[in-house]
Amino acid sequence: MNRESIVQLLESKNVQASYHRLKILEYLVNHRTHPTVDTIYRSLEKEIPTLSRTTVYNTLKVLVAKKIVSQVTVEENEVRYDYSGSAHLHFKCRKCGVVYDIFHDCELLSRKEIEGHIVDEYHMNFRGTCKKCAEAARAGAN
Repeated sequence: MNRESIVQLLESKNVQASYHRLKILEYLVNHRTHPTVDTIYRSLEKEIPTLSRTTVYNTLKVLVAKKIVSQVTVEENEVRYDYSGSAHLHFKCRKCGVVYDIFHDCELLSRKEIEGHIVDEYHMNFRGTCKKCAEAARAGAN
């Protein structure tokens, strides 16, 4: 997604496309690593000296409220942020800590109503050992 598309997305959701908002959303679009506020701040602070953690937090709060990004809470004490245009699940590796998107055809993800309940948000997370860590463990065992 280029900068013009990001501006159009923000404007379509009635969000002013300030420089900080553009850079933070651009970071999320280009880094599908499910970063925390601190990760985003540390990644952008040299490029944007006027950036603060509070600005990152407040920007993410707006983007979540406008359903442009999602909050991902895989661990109870760790909030991460995700930009993805489609429904998906998350998998966190217990060894390396990386959170992966899992695009699996799960009929529940597309449902707007389940047993009479109106669904407007969902969270489905898996934990275990990712492919890379599992392959490294297998290679080390040989």
